[in-house]
Amino acid sequence: MLILIIVVTLSAIIILLFNRFVRYRFLVREALSGIDVQLKRRHDLIPNIVEAVKGYTQYESKTLEDITNIRASLLKATTVKEKSEKENKLSGVFKSIFALAENYPDLKASKTFLELQKNLIEAEDQIQLARRYYNGTVRNYNILVESFPNNMLAAIFNFRPEDFFEIEYATERAVPDVKFGS
Repeated sequence: MLILIIVVTLSAIIILLFNRFVRYRFLVREALSGIDVQLKRRHDLIPNIVEAVKGYTQYESKTLEDITNIRASLLKATTVKEKSEKENKLSGVFKSIFALAENYPDLKASKTFLELQKNLIEAEDQIQLARRYYNGTVRNYNILVESFPNNMLAAIFNFRPEDFFEIEYATERAVPDVKFGS
């Protein structure tokens, strides 16, 4: 009788822990899907931005080619790490395009370009929020997977830690230098 109680109790604990792993894994997938939705929104802006810039800048074809190539390569990215690396490259190219606009006053004043820039900034804000939610969900899942005694059950059922959606630009990680007075 005691053995039966122990077996039933252990089975119940294993079932509860397994279901907890599954719940967190689905939360991670849901969070990644939120990032994908926002990234698609940003990617949909790319052809319009390229066309707007192309109309004003005849000598900047390298930058426009880069943005088109990175967008195409993003479709081939399969892991979170690959996606985040390519998205970081894309963010760098966007910075180049907006820096480029400084050299073309007509482009800077273009209603179309300004509207696209505003939409891109909104998309970037939404991506940042989605990325924060994803990384928080991954953190919770990874803690569950790697903490004892959960890690033994995670190994048995093949639950592995997930990758974070990282920011790789030093300028985005750097603390701003704030000075008061003269």
